[in-house]
Amino acid sequence: MARKTTFKIRQMKETGKKIVMLTAYDAPTAKILSDSGVDIILVGDSVGNSLLGYESTIPVTLDDIIHHCAAVSRAKPKSLIVGDMPFMSYKVSEEQALENCALMLQVGGAEAVKIEGAGRVTKIVEAVVDSGIPVMGHIGLTPQSIYELGGYRVQGRTKENTEELVKQALALQDAGAFSIVIELVPSETAKMITEALDIPTIGIGAGPNCDGQVLVLWDMLGLFDDFKPKFLKKYANVSEVIRNAVAEYSEEVRNGVFPDQEHSFEMSEEESGRLYGRVKPKKE
Repeated sequence: MARKTTFKIRQMKETGKKIVMLTAYDAPTAKILSDSGVDIILVGDSVGNSLLGYESTIPVTLDDIIHHCAAVSRAKPKSLIVGDMPFMSYKVSEEQALENCALMLQVGGAEAVKIEGAGRVTKIVEAVVDSGIPVMGHIGLTPQSIYELGGYRVQGRTKENTEELVKQALALQDAGAFSIVIELVPSETAKMITEALDIPTIGIGAGPNCDGQVLVLWDMLGLFDDFKPKFLKKYANVSEVIRNAVAEYSEEVRNGVFPDQEHSFEMSEEESGRLYGRVKPKKE
């Protein structure tokens, strides 16, 4: 796979090629995704739920994302690396957004950033893009605003809400975003947004009409069992594989089966003799 860039991602909409995006938080996983042909690796603030034990993404800090983003970048994936700007790391001011987005690229090794929201955030997106940092937008359900939205609820169910989401998407496109994530909206709403834009849309819980799809890797592999939304399809049950492997290992250790001779280092007869004083060392 040739290295993906924001330019190539935009071209995929023009040629009708679906975009594949998944999350990763470490180097080995990033390499697997890249080798598997994934177009975009999102170092998401979902790391808070998936790895760090938080109940939401809100406690995730900029340092957390930069740490995991740097690990992903060290794998040198051919996938485009997008770093997720966490809660309140960009909304205070344009200056704050520029400084923190720059750190995501300079220290984290990201090649683009994802910024949630629209409205006044659009001006911030414009400033970040003007500085030379590519931005992926994010509308619909924005997890960093769950308290304002009243929880994880489907957005864009009414004509007014749908028209507002289309308006937000167009504003983000005009601000320079190279793509937009649409989360938790009816497929009809996502279709209207996608058709209104020249830039790609990437859906999560937004039906089949987007230009691409994203899932949290830990969810689709069955590693994070607590999250079971309707839109999630599990492609594996890795947690069961791990449990079975750990149970087998534990049983073998307790019964003295592991390690066996195959998994141990043995001395040669001469080395053993020297150790126990039965063989004299050869003279040089």
